[in-house]
Amino acid sequence: MSLVMDYKSICDDVVELARTTGLALLEYRSKNELVIETKGHNDFVTQMDKFSEKLLVEGLSRIVPQAGFIAEESTRTDRGDVYNWVVDPIDGTTNFIHSLPPYAISIALMENDKVVVGVIFELGMKDMFYAWIGGGAYLNGKRISVSKATTVEASLIATGFPYNNFERMDGYMKSLYQCMTVSHGVRRLGSAATDLAYTAAGRFDVFYEYDLKPYDVAAGSLLVTEAGGKVSDFRDGDDYIFGREIVADNGAIHGDFMKIIKDTLV
Repeated sequence: MSLVMDYKSICDDVVELARTTGLALLEYRSKNELVIETKGHNDFVTQMDKFSEKLLVEGLSRIVPQAGFIAEESTRTDRGDVYNWVVDPIDGTTNFIHSLPPYAISIALMENDKVVVGVIFELGMKDMFYAWIGGGAYLNGKRISVSKATTVEASLIATGFPYNNFERMDGYMKSLYQCMTVSHGVRRLGSAATDLAYTAAGRFDVFYEYDLKPYDVAAGSLLVTEAGGKVSDFRDGDDYIFGREIVADNGAIHGDFMKIIKDTLV
């Protein structure tokens, strides 16, 4: 049974935790050499990922004590019956290793299968994006909204390149070709959380990628919908948190962009 939650208050607390953790992480980075471990092909973790996640898990455990965790580095693995924090301590670790922004802290609170709070702190620009369900989306205290583009031809498209799962490469390369030839261009920043935050803020018109994890997309998906956009999986369904594929856009171009996805990746 879910409790009555003040999502705005929770969001405010998460914003402050993300800020203090992010600033501590940047200070730690300035004073320490990176120790890099390899989890898989092109899949890295540093001691700073673990440092960040430890601080976040400790803080989030105080904000909603009954919530479980879905965390990238598995500092906590217990799942809650109703509430779960979905945490990426550094989204864009490869960028972080190379001192190349963007890289971000991404935190979401899920109530059953619904994201109710989302916070993304992009550390390179120190941009704080946040949203709570029904409350809108914000960047550094100001309300944000998705872009006003009405056609794919007028859109700037963001994506993420596959880095260790190349099973859908043929379709993915076809999608890239179509996107490049009919839009304002395609960008790949290396941080899915940031891509989604930028889509919510109207910097990108659409973002798509496959083989993503829940902690890559949970917070950003709420930002996009609260900013007035549309989020789906590649079949235009709602299995984008755990389904490992996502399309996020301003809503106005969703139908047209889904034609590209269905022609190439479905």
